[in-house]
Amino acid sequence: MMAEGALRDIRAGHPGAEIVVLTRPAYRRLLARCPWVDRVLVEPAGLRSRPGRLLAFWAALRREGFARVYDLQNNRRTAFWRRFLLPGRPWSRLPALPPAERAPERKPSILERFAGQLAAAGLAVVHTPNPRPDWMAEPAGDVLAAAGLAGPYVLLIPGSSAKHPHKRWPHYGALATALAARGYAVATAPGPDELDLCRALPAHLLAEADGRPLDWFRLAGVLQGAALVVGNDTGPLHLAVHLGRPTLALFGAHTTPRRVGLPRPGVRVLGRPDLADLPPGEVLEAALEVLAR
Repeated sequence: MMAEGALRDIRAGHPGAEIVVLTRPAYRRLLARCPWVDRVLVEPAGLRSRPGRLLAFWAALRREGFARVYDLQNNRRTAFWRRFLLPGRPWSRLPALPPAERAPERKPSILERFAGQLAAAGLAVVHTPNPRPDWMAEPAGDVLAAAGLAGPYVLLIPGSSAKHPHKRWPHYGALATALAARGYAVATAPGPDELDLCRALPAHLLAEADGRPLDWFRLAGVLQGAALVVGNDTGPLHLAVHLGRPTLALFGAHTTPRRVGLPRPGVRVLGRPDLADLPPGEVLEAALEVLAR
């Protein structure tokens, strides 16, 4: 979500070039739809533990003859590619932070760092600070109609990656009950590992007709119609933010909202070092204020 604007600026900066994205299998379908990308290459899983497959993939990358690399992941994995597999290529990556900006509370957002990275590479920075992946959204009127939602609704995002349970605020049931008591329609759209969590809420459960979770494109369509999105620090919440929806984000101590680019118009952030200590009444009050605006 946060790299979408950077991809758009890279496209604008190289109008005659073929833009190829190297990604993991889980993101192939999403990036194949991105209008700023011409082609997607998929990095097979577990390459470093399989020398034969690693050598074959290295040879395939070398045959591509890339003229330039923009590293938007900036982690150890992509540093491995730069050092061992594609040495000598012009390679754009995040500049090192000066000591004064390394403290968590002073770190610039990833959007600000992307902007600095692309500016240093000589690109005009226009869309990087404000990703807008509207191209992801597919119509979801049939999903809403099947759930009996004919008007405005509040969408709750109570889950997160199963690897990060500390990101989950535990009081969504109380919030859903309080919103419904005030006349608001409340819905949720669970991911594959969140079905039980969402079924326990007093809310409309949005899924495909056969019970399958919505994919990213249908979820984007549901998010576009929400009067308010309330959620944890997880992918669907960031998608709502970048689709321009009114959003209430609930954050623990794992990162800062600024670092992940959340402070922007239409977004309210509440947090506690331990999310269990964030009372439902405070979240309800903030949600009602956003809805009133």
